[in-house]
Amino acid sequence: MSLSANAKTSVLLLGLAVSMLGFAIFVMPPLYDAFCEITGLNGKTGSRYEAVPAAVDTRRTVNVQFVASNNENMPWEFKPAVVEMRVHPGEAVDTVFHARNPTDRDMVGQAIPSLVPFKAANYFHKTECFCFNQQILAAGEAAELGLRFIVDPDLPAGVKTITLSYTLFDVTERIAKQANNKNTDSEREG
Repeated sequence: MSLSANAKTSVLLLGLAVSMLGFAIFVMPPLYDAFCEITGLNGKTGSRYEAVPAAVDTRRTVNVQFVASNNENMPWEFKPAVVEMRVHPGEAVDTVFHARNPTDRDMVGQAIPSLVPFKAANYFHKTECFCFNQQILAAGEAAELGLRFIVDPDLPAGVKTITLSYTLFDVTERIAKQANNKNTDSEREG
């Protein structure tokens, strides 16, 4: 029994659609993250910055705003302790974000940062950040999540305000799957 030309075309198009969806879900996000990390586009702020002593420019202040939001599947309460502060470029500044797991189960969260204006991304340096690691909170547990940053003295003079936003994601299932895969691999080797 052979397939008609229309059926073959339909199967081919369905396969193409599934391939495109797989590419969009599994291949594009890591490529996009790498591109943003390299170029500083989309406000990606990079990884941990090793602070070196620099002169603090006390003649200049920059307004830094903080925004916290949850991914649609994340039930935690998540907010900055302060929503705005004025800082001098070159000055190491500490602040915290508050998180609380109101559910009846232990969860793991991961915060993803973004910064605007995009051209300021290369001048905003996080020396310590809760976004570098997953955050584990037991049912009903609350935590203060620390952030230490420095606004580079070389920040273009036209940039007066920087907005750092974090989106918090529930990564509990992904972490559990990774742990299961490691356990399965260890059992196979043993």
